[in-house]
Amino acid sequence: MTSGLQVAPPAHPAPEGRPPGSPRRPGPFARLGRWTATHFRAVLGLWLVVLALFGAFAPSVEHALAGAGWQDSTSQSVQARSVIQRDFAGLGATALQVVVVDHGGPIASDPASRAAVAGAVRLLGADRRVSTVVAPQPGLSLSADGRTGVITAGAAADANAMVRAADALSRPLGALSGHGVSVALTGDSALWANFNSANRSAMLRSEMLSWPVTMAILVIAFGSLVAAGLPLMLTMVGLLVAAGALVLGTRVTPVSIWALNFALMFALALGIDYALFIVVRFRAALERRNVAPGDREGVVAAVTETLDTAGKAVAFSALTVLASLMAILLVPSPAFRSMALGIMLAVVAVLAASLTLLPAVLGRLGPGINAGRVRLGRAKGSPSGRGLDQRLHSWARWLWRHPVPAALGGLTVLLLAAAPVVGLRTNMPSITIVPPGANARVGYNQVTAAFGPGAPGTLQVLAPTGRQRAAAGALAKDPGVARFALGGSGHGWTLDQVVPTTGPSTTATGATIDRLRRELPPGTLVGGAAAENHDLQQALASRTLLVFGLLAGLGFVLLLIALGAPLIAAAGVAVTALSVAGAFGIARLIFQDGHLSGLLGFTPQGFVDAWGPIFFGAMVFGVAMDYTLFLLSAAKERYETHADPEHAMIGSLASSGRVVVSAAAVMIAVFLTFALSGPLAPKEMGVILAIAVALDAFVVRLVLLPVLLRVGHHRSWHRPRWLARILPRVRFSH
Repeated sequence: MTSGLQVAPPAHPAPEGRPPGSPRRPGPFARLGRWTATHFRAVLGLWLVVLALFGAFAPSVEHALAGAGWQDSTSQSVQARSVIQRDFAGLGATALQVVVVDHGGPIASDPASRAAVAGAVRLLGADRRVSTVVAPQPGLSLSADGRTGVITAGAAADANAMVRAADALSRPLGALSGHGVSVALTGDSALWANFNSANRSAMLRSEMLSWPVTMAILVIAFGSLVAAGLPLMLTMVGLLVAAGALVLGTRVTPVSIWALNFALMFALALGIDYALFIVVRFRAALERRNVAPGDREGVVAAVTETLDTAGKAVAFSALTVLASLMAILLVPSPAFRSMALGIMLAVVAVLAASLTLLPAVLGRLGPGINAGRVRLGRAKGSPSGRGLDQRLHSWARWLWRHPVPAALGGLTVLLLAAAPVVGLRTNMPSITIVPPGANARVGYNQVTAAFGPGAPGTLQVLAPTGRQRAAAGALAKDPGVARFALGGSGHGWTLDQVVPTTGPSTTATGATIDRLRRELPPGTLVGGAAAENHDLQQALASRTLLVFGLLAGLGFVLLLIALGAPLIAAAGVAVTALSVAGAFGIARLIFQDGHLSGLLGFTPQGFVDAWGPIFFGAMVFGVAMDYTLFLLSAAKERYETHADPEHAMIGSLASSGRVVVSAAAVMIAVFLTFALSGPLAPKEMGVILAIAVALDAFVVRLVLLPVLLRVGHHRSWHRPRWLARILPRVRFSH
């Protein structure tokens, strides 16, 4: 049934030292499968020890993890913060700011306002994380009408401790409000405290909502309550190990609280993926071998076959995901690196459980894997998913007969989705990422109203002693500076406060920071919260192409090692990259341009958060390559046993397609629960990831990749002789 230009199928000679036709020696995955299937108690005991060790630390994970770290640790602004912390009582980016507003008149003439100021000063001064407290000063931190004053508390601890201090002090300070006086804690530390609190609550609600949705879809996908519970077992193992490991990691370096959220998300996503792929293959092996209850040897053989085929694909998939996440480590930000670390720990834990605990459980269950059958309208005795398999088989045959219209349709969808990415703008998030009633946002708006739009983003300029006059001259001439105040000197530095004319999250303020760094005297440092955000945004933007290049390169190498076929490996990476571009193209229309903002319930910022392209892009690329390996490893397995491209393509889509559809349905449902949450950050994440998974699963894996196998024919699997001498020979057939 094949046509067109043909390339002779490759020969598969027996390895050296083994006569042709002799049984192939079991590989490491087959041996692991047999061992785990026959040593259930040993495997279970080992995992109970592991879970007990890590589980002892897991309960303290939320208190141990950090709330800050959103910075470029190599930047000038972080260097400035360190100098201010050491030499100027920490009156820099992480300092706490308390805004006192008298709604009736000047603070100085109102006893209630004076009492509120005195109370705030006492509360701040009593906290060991505060180095000094500076009361409102006329001309600097007291408004012209005298009604708004800002109390500044210097940081005596690191950025993470100051975020915790802001979290602890916000309510006691807010309780000082009354009698026409409002008191609100604001500043960068308060912003991140509010951000973490609001998003942690929203993500917890979304996670709680996602569990029943996930279970319902898994029951439908597996058709069995027992089988549906196995992915959740892997998820819980991965999360518990990752949580304990993160707590242990805090003994070495601060770890972002967001690492736990993303670890849970990936533990769930990969637990479902890997369990689906392995369980589906195990069920097929049981059915093909006609394993009956009590047939111990048949069950062991089925587990051995499953791990030698699906287990090998899962291992390569996990390596691809880990390689994708390693690209994030190029960003010199503690928050980014610790989030990547959290996900990587979850991936390693889920992989280890997939290759040991899951096959051991399967070996014990045997045909009992189908217990708790839920027919949901299927005829009695009908295997779960058989109808979907038949529809996927028919779809694959249609794709084989009509590759051109299918390819044109799939490419059109991806290109239309990706087109808007050309106008994508990124920036660090504005104050709108926290709820309107959050104390940091209330204080921000009060400072803006009293002191101007640039006041919340006041810059700290550190000039070497003796160059303060020259620095003042440059500041006076810069059109982006609204006003500045010269400060004192210490340890060879002078510290000046500079208020820009524009808000801290605007591109104009970023341009002002860049211009000042060029115009100020040599050796001068420009810091402050706005400068730190700007520097992180620049670091992310400058590394975006490098990260995506590394993602593509590592993805290609791993696919090449797994498949040994450069053409299909390159094609797999190319269509994956196109689907990622499509996700961010649609994200630009929604979050930058504001389409669907009313339906989704958010106010557009005019840009996509700067961490989105690199962080979400790496996550999406890893999950997409996960699907790619499942589909192509299934095709390669069939091509190894029967070198017929049509048989390989149709068979792989019919078998692994169900895994892709089921896993994608779960992940889309889970991500959409985040999209429905209140705060913008999880909403942005949920929408981008849901769109990316939908494009990748239903356009790339179910249309374009099969069509590429059809068009490539034997060439898809061709391995040049010079390459065969370099690459290890990886077989997916059993």
